[in-house]
Amino acid sequence: MTMGEIQDMTDTVDPAEIAKFEAMSAEWWDPAGKFKPLHMMNPVRLDYITRQVAGEFGRDLSGDRPFDGLHIVDIGCGGGLLCEPMARLGATVVGVDAAPRNIPVAQLHAQQSGLSIDYRHTTAEALAATGDRFDVVLNMEVVEHVADPLAYLTACRALLKPGGLHLCSTINRNAKSFAMAILGAEWVMRWLPKGTHDWAKFITPDELFGLMTQAGLTPVDRKGYVFNPVTWDWRISDRDLSVNYVTAALAPKDAA
Repeated sequence: MTMGEIQDMTDTVDPAEIAKFEAMSAEWWDPAGKFKPLHMMNPVRLDYITRQVAGEFGRDLSGDRPFDGLHIVDIGCGGGLLCEPMARLGATVVGVDAAPRNIPVAQLHAQQSGLSIDYRHTTAEALAATGDRFDVVLNMEVVEHVADPLAYLTACRALLKPGGLHLCSTINRNAKSFAMAILGAEWVMRWLPKGTHDWAKFITPDELFGLMTQAGLTPVDRKGYVFNPVTWDWRISDRDLSVNYVTAALAPKDAA
């Protein structure tokens, strides 16, 4: 893909979706606030991410700073809930968000935590146009909020070095996901403001694998995130991808 082709890609930012998260930006690091679901899910997200990165790049998670030398970007980084643990593991981290008010929140928290993280108010397309390339692209809970998922995933693919790893999580589209992610999380539990999610934008695992393949990625794994209302925690499932799920894909090793 040439620089001109990258610059010509459709801007996938949906202003209405950005406005939703702008309104909640100050609450990113409040575990009881509007981002409570992400704080609750974060341990299983981190478990999947770290295992995939370690396996792909031959790193020992029991060692000190096992991700030293790896360049990781988190697209839609929000307040930095994933950027900070990646930095603590030794990676060089760039956090990108299209909502400008998220960036100072993330910067301040990183500074208070003694971490050096490069936060930028930009988009996947604009970052790809700079020529910057990464070993790992984190694309977590973002694809269901963009205007054009294929164009967005194509931009994420352009950000990867040859053989790079793309990790993407989102929400399945079915009756159960409507009941749990919208009726349950937004209307009953009130974990999120009403209207945070648009069920019509949810993507099935097969659809996401198809889109990633069209974008030039090779899907290699998918798992479910399953919430247990009795133990009040999340687990990773090999078979239950009915609501929240995560995928891994690779860029071609001979990529330009």
